[in-house]
Parts: sequence; structure tokens; C-alpha cells
Amino acid sequence: MNAPSTNPTLGKIMLVGIGPGAVEHMTQRARDAIAEADTVIGYVTYIRLVADLCEGKEIVKKSMTEELDRAHEALDRAKAGKKVALVSSGDAGVYGMAGPTYEVLFQAGWTPESGIEVEIVPGTSALNSCAALVGAPLTHDFCAISLSDLLTPWPVIARRLEAAAFADFVVAVYNPKSGRRTRQIVEAQRLFLRHRSPDTPVAIVKSAYRPKQRVEFTTLEHMTDQDIGMLSTVLIGNSNTFIRAGRMVTPRGYANKYDATGEAKGGEKAGRSLSTGLLGWHQAIVESGDSAEVLAQVWKLPQDYIASLLAEPLDTEGEGAESESGEAA
Repeated sequence: MNAPSTNPTLGKIMLVGIGPGAVEHMTQRARDAIAEADTVIGYVTYIRLVADLCEGKEIVKKSMTEELDRAHEALDRAKAGKKVALVSSGDAGVYGMAGPTYEVLFQAGWTPESGIEVEIVPGTSALNSCAALVGAPLTHDFCAISLSDLLTPWPVIARRLEAAAFADFVVAVYNPKSGRRTRQIVEAQRLFLRHRSPDTPVAIVKSAYRPKQRVEFTTLEHMTDQDIGMLSTVLIGNSNTFIRAGRMVTPRGYANKYDATGEAKGGEKAGRSLSTGLLGWHQAIVESGDSAEVLAQVWKLPQDYIASLLAEPLDTEGEGAESESGEAA
């Protein structure tokens, strides 16, 4: 929650997500925040994307690796009573400037009552922009993983890639490759091929909604043969993702419950969990009579988790109806 300034001599920091960059893809609040600001701070490319909105303002341009410098600059100007727009591409809270800025603020002893107001203005992240260009690849469970090991140890990144690949997530890969970091995307491919078919669909989107936009469809096997750079986002499908008519789609799962006419299949009920949902599956493993060890191998789940479920009584009350679309009912 944003706290109002209690000291009129102090200013405000607005962490502005500018989306892909074009004005038509920015929220109205993002445009208003930049208009409200005395000073606009950001990476040189991001400043160029919003140059038309910055006329008459103090502009502070920083290089790619100067994120903490940007945050310190914003804090110094806010202390002097300025309203500062600190811009990030995409969303400021997704691999953006919100985190580093709060780190700097907290190190300086900032609290919401200290007199400097902080507002995060949300924007469209790269995974949303890229997904919109290629179809509907994120309509089931997905995650985002950055391959940049400038601040994160590679074993941590590798464990996340391995876990996501095993769990069949659709994955949006950020920062896949740079002039100096060329092997990380190859290692990501190696880890995914341990769990995914070589023909798993992959979309590579460069500079989404910008003048040099490029979209390429490929497969996991041939992913690293494509032109991938720091301006690319790589979308790796799950085991059900498909490409048809130039569109990459991940099914939501309706085929598990409904036939081609839209009628619920035998044993299934609209608005209720699948027969293989938690309650149905719990009952099935209990009635199977198999040991936790055998069931763990069958379902590829931890044995102690299976054992704890086998020891629990079945829930016979069932669940209430709910929306199946993921939208608010």
C-alpha cells in the first residue's frame, strides 16, 4: 500500500512499468506518472522509448548494469522534494527496478511514514507481450526463469530449470543470451530435454511491439539454432502445447472433462474437481492398496507425501462449484 507523504518538503518515487515501450501499450497511469514527474530516470533504451513524454523534464540516463545507481539517484532527488519517475520496461516488479529500489530505500532507513512516497505503477511484462504475439501459450501453469548469472549462482538457476522442466510448466525464459553469456541457453536446453520431447514447441520473440520485432517458432531440439539475444524472450511449451495456423496454444484442460459437444464426460461434473482431482485421486490411491513406495514411483511424487495422504481420512464432503476458466467467478 502506498503511504502519503507526511513531510511536504520531501518528494515521491514512482516506479513506472512502461510495458513493451510503445505509448499505446502503456497504462494511462504510467503516462500520467511520467507527466507528473520532475525527473525521469532510467536505462538509456527505456528513456528513448518514452522520450516523447519527457519534454521539459530532467532526464537521468544510466547504463545497463547501473540499477543501484538509478535507485540512489531517485532517492537523492526525492529527498530534495522532487517527484521522480524511475522507468522500467515491462513491469517494474518483474525483473525490474522495484526490488533494487526498495533495497536501497530500506538500507537508507526508509519507512512509509518517513516522508517519501513510493508508488509502483504496473505495466505489461515481456512474457505477457510475447505471449500475445504468438497466441495463447500461458493459459495453463507457467513460470519465468532468468538465465542471467550476473547476480544469481548458476546452480540455483539450473535447479529451477530442472524443477520447472520436470513439473511440466510452460516457461518464459528471460535474459537467455548475451554477447558474453552464450552457454546458458544451451544448458537450459540440455536440462529441458531430460524431461521434454525434442519436438516441444518453442517461440522466440525479440523486441515485442518495437520496430525490430521478430517472432520465430521452433522446437526444443532446434531452439539454440535460432537467433537469440538479450532482447529475446523464449517461451518453452509444456507437454500439451501445440502450434497450429501460426499460433502457439497451451490447452487449459477442458478436454479432460468435456467431450466435443461440450457435455461432461462420464464421471465428471461441470464446476467440480476432476475425478482425478485431489479428492478423487486421494480416494483412488487409498483404495488401490498399494504401498507409499509404489505409489510414489507411479505418480512421481515424494514418498513421505504419499504416506501422509494414505494416513489421512478421506474428505467425503466434496467441494463447492467454481469457475473453471481461472477468471474471477
